[in-house]
Amino acid sequence: MNSLELLAPAGSPEALDAAVGAGADAVYLGLKSFNARMRSANFAYSQFEGALRGLRRLGRKLYVTVNTVFEQREADRLYQLLKYLASLGPDGIIIQDFGLIPLVREYFPSLKLHASTQMNIASARGVNLLSKYGISRVVLARELGLEEIRDIRFHTNAELEVFVHGALCVSASGLCLFSSFLGGKSANRGMCTQACRRYYRRYEPEEQGYYFSPSDLQLIEQVPALAEAGVTAYKIEGRMKSAEYVGTVVSAYRLVIDALGGGEEALRTAIEAGKNILRNDFARTKTVFYTRRSWNPQSEEELDPVADWLKADQSGGTGIPLGSILKVKGPPARRQGLIPKCGVIPAAGDSVRLHRADDSDRRSHKLTAVEEDAADLWISIPEGFDVGDEVYLIQTKAMTKRYAPVIPRNNDGFSRAPGRDHAPVIRLPGAKRGDTKTFPAGLYVGVSRIEDLYMIQSVRPLGVMLSYTRKTAARLLEDNKPRLPFTAGEILLVLDPYFPQALDGVLAREIPELINRGYLRFVVNNPGHFSYFRNTKAALIAGPYLYVFNRWANAFISGLGTDFIISPLENNRQNLERTADPHRRAFTFITVFAYPPLFRIRADLSGVYNFGAFSDSRNEGFTLIGNRDGSLVIPEQPFSIVDKIPFLQEAGFGRFILDISGHSLKKADYKDLMYSVENAVPLPNTSRFNWKDGFYHEENAPNRKGSCLFRERPGSPS
Repeated sequence: MNSLELLAPAGSPEALDAAVGAGADAVYLGLKSFNARMRSANFAYSQFEGALRGLRRLGRKLYVTVNTVFEQREADRLYQLLKYLASLGPDGIIIQDFGLIPLVREYFPSLKLHASTQMNIASARGVNLLSKYGISRVVLARELGLEEIRDIRFHTNAELEVFVHGALCVSASGLCLFSSFLGGKSANRGMCTQACRRYYRRYEPEEQGYYFSPSDLQLIEQVPALAEAGVTAYKIEGRMKSAEYVGTVVSAYRLVIDALGGGEEALRTAIEAGKNILRNDFARTKTVFYTRRSWNPQSEEELDPVADWLKADQSGGTGIPLGSILKVKGPPARRQGLIPKCGVIPAAGDSVRLHRADDSDRRSHKLTAVEEDAADLWISIPEGFDVGDEVYLIQTKAMTKRYAPVIPRNNDGFSRAPGRDHAPVIRLPGAKRGDTKTFPAGLYVGVSRIEDLYMIQSVRPLGVMLSYTRKTAARLLEDNKPRLPFTAGEILLVLDPYFPQALDGVLAREIPELINRGYLRFVVNNPGHFSYFRNTKAALIAGPYLYVFNRWANAFISGLGTDFIISPLENNRQNLERTADPHRRAFTFITVFAYPPLFRIRADLSGVYNFGAFSDSRNEGFTLIGNRDGSLVIPEQPFSIVDKIPFLQEAGFGRFILDISGHSLKKADYKDLMYSVENAVPLPNTSRFNWKDGFYHEENAPNRKGSCLFRERPGSPS
């Protein structure tokens, strides 16, 4: 086999068999917890041990996904899982939470760490920082161009892994809050309900469409260029896909990778054969995404921001639509659904995918029965699906292959499981980089435009957190600019969490100049940001997108160059208090008001869709904001816990943020907001986000309702 690694998903034992049988060099799979595909079948412990033994005998590798953030109360369970994995020795674990880095390095050094794409690493600076702390491979963010990948390779020695095939997210890797905001089902917790695949309604003119549903990635023609760029591993997405899909895609990419180095004609032949195979994968339309695009952050020229990857008329479902279920009959074990007869007639043995109408579940199902009449079809459906749910054909029986099983039939000898150990207690050290006077206690206001600085001076906050965009950069670095209403010492510059390689050179020039001009306080939101501030006078705050949900993450981030952190927007009070020791609460900022960026998109969609306000099927409203820095989708209903400030102060917290960035409040709205802060009264028509109920759990599914801007309707959040 070629030395380049072809890495395939194994969401089930059948998919594992298909991946290996079709030629994958390695597979990645999840167990029953702490992985970013909690809605897939995943593996029982005995199955995992059997898979590990079978793959070792075949000379293939196995990586385990532990790629979600964890709360402090889950530290024991995570420690138990890591100890179990260390006793078995998989070829690596794929992680998102920064807290796993010190935990694994100190207690389980035999485990090899790979950084998940959910870590949002898109620059050589980010790769190199993680490499310094023992990360041997980084799965790069998917929004990169080929030139950027090549440049990252030139500036790092770490192994680089890229996705080459499968579903895409419209939001930048690891930065989607949409599903979490709607009901606590966080993408950072493996519970994403795929808000990007939903049908939305715009108002002027009134139309509907799948405005944020991307096409599927297909880079089979780019494999030679990626190899030349120095990519180590080629990853296929699809732990929720059928075994047939996995086998089909792996076989196509196997052909091309094996043809590398065999001459141009052999490579062309392999690519054409691979493309022919992929025509039968029954997925969405295909795109090369951003691989052919190059960026010049200092250019005003607008490039085609969506090319072929975003189509409003493209259904969010995978496969060929067969229609919605019209009727159901039969007991749960033999349940059938009536669907309309369309151009494609499925048969027993074909695989379909069912989507609940409310998007609460999506499941693959192999048809055991199909009964045809003149106009309709009765098909077998799994328990839990009903009238109105959608059905898609994803594979036909004729395409199904039988693969040799990887897992032994008898798993009686595999009886290990995580124990009941307690995680070691980590005590966060006291401040080492200045005391709390660096960022005094009080109220800070976040804005995204220079114009907003003039608006908020009417009720002057202690400090201003200004989003550092291309537009604000031009103004701050202008030599003869008009005087601003806040001094450089009062302004904290907030760096964007999506930090691509194309922006590296720009920031390397601008940040020293900003420091020379007196801007000495920054909010960093990406691991790659820290290296800009070595040996400078700048003081740093770790932003909410570094996802400090536990003490281990707090300790790691603190070691990078800051004692101050901003609690993640998804956090809840109980976890916040567990994470922040009483003596560390003076170094913790809490966002008490915000319009959370639900999607953060590396493209300016404002000229593509030409609309701002839109809503979903539940009449919850949102706003699309686009410019040359990219696009944000924010909720019409803001998040607010301003009335909780006195209680938080009693608990030892003293630094609070009103984040109005991304939304232009009028001066009257701002004064109303400040009045609510000063008087500790709830703002009507706002959301608590996850503050009260925490992340979604089946046993206590919270009921969150949305509404509108707090000045427009009476009422208050619960």
